[in-house]
Amino acid sequence: MKNFTQIIFILLFLSANSYAQQEKGIVGESNWLNNWTEFKPNQEEYGEPTKILTGKITENTTLYKREVYLLLGSVFVTNDATLTIEPGTVIIGDYKSKGSLTISKNSTIIADGLKTDPIVFTSNRSVKRAGDWGGITILGDAPSNKFGNGSVASFHNQFNEIASGIANYGGENVDDNSGILRYVRIEFAGKRVDNGSYFNGLLLAGVGNTTVIENIMISYSAGNAFEVLGGTVRMNNMISYRTNRNDYKFNYGAQCSLFNSLAVRSPYVSSSDGSRSLQILSYNKKEEVDFTKKGTSLVAENLTFLNDSKDLETDIKMNLVQEAVYIGENATLTMSKSVISGFNPAVILYENIIVNQESLEKINFNAMLFNNCNGNIFVDGNYNNEDLENWYGNSAFFNVYSKGDNFETFIDTRSLKKPDYRLRINKIIASNEVDSDLKTD
Repeated sequence: MKNFTQIIFILLFLSANSYAQQEKGIVGESNWLNNWTEFKPNQEEYGEPTKILTGKITENTTLYKREVYLLLGSVFVTNDATLTIEPGTVIIGDYKSKGSLTISKNSTIIADGLKTDPIVFTSNRSVKRAGDWGGITILGDAPSNKFGNGSVASFHNQFNEIASGIANYGGENVDDNSGILRYVRIEFAGKRVDNGSYFNGLLLAGVGNTTVIENIMISYSAGNAFEVLGGTVRMNNMISYRTNRNDYKFNYGAQCSLFNSLAVRSPYVSSSDGSRSLQILSYNKKEEVDFTKKGTSLVAENLTFLNDSKDLETDIKMNLVQEAVYIGENATLTMSKSVISGFNPAVILYENIIVNQESLEKINFNAMLFNNCNGNIFVDGNYNNEDLENWYGNSAFFNVYSKGDNFETFIDTRSLKKPDYRLRINKIIASNEVDSDLKTD
């Protein structure tokens, strides 16, 4: 009986340990990427446009699956109108006119696709590339830390829409509702604009927490995949795939959450001037913001950040790989149950952040897996990270470290049809021993 009891205890322990490992990174009883995602969008044919969208949409409008729509120039939904998009509808952004879609403040989008019938935004070029068209912008009435209302006019000034306030965002309504984006793919967005900046795949500015943002895949964006300016939005089941710039960027007092989401980076398409999986800032310029208001704060749980490098060591030496996470001044991050794999290093803190208890209590990493990174957590410009490693390496945080390659670490990263980026159960050889390798310049 004693031996039997010991065996049961061992089995329960192993089972609990497997479950704990499975909880890190993106999770799900089945692979939630199946059916609605597309990892080779340049091989998809969506047909020729049958309808054109241009200028302002000022009354309630529905887009139907039976049609293929062309975004010609900058299209704005205004005048408190609602744009409804049926599941399975295809909307194509025009290359020459920098097609884009903006949902103005107090207007609404209902793009509620299905797992078996997602809504697709893509390029109209025969050979599709990152930055072929603009992207999608949603402007809400939730707070930011900027003085007055914010504006995304820099993306739209060539269309002479600033005077009407059509590009403004922000207010005091944390529960603001801009509608639904669910089971949506956004492909080849992020067009460069005249002032040298870029559109984003999806820009959420002042978007409130009753807006539904779920199951969105952004692939091959030349600008940031997801950018959030202010607001209180909650994001679930996001995917950023082979984005040139940042996968997820939060700024200007955003009070947001990001759950069960994925970023797959390629060192061969990343831009050298900003190509992180996660960037958290409270401002671009100090004079823009009111410091009596909240700085940016993000709760991030069950994320997987993966650098898909064929030869990580060589790519690091060639400066093709950067840090996965960058945290700016006056920003707060609580990140847990997440995986950061194959970066240089895992995390960088802004150079003026002082390494003390007060600062580090605002930057939390709990139950993390840091895998195959060239160093873990550093202050920018300071390669002596002993204090940081001692802090985050404390067993109370349950952070673990490993050196497995992607094939060993994740269930299936090689399939382009049905990849599975969940962790392999019982394949992670993890420990609490930190890795303090220096970042390669």
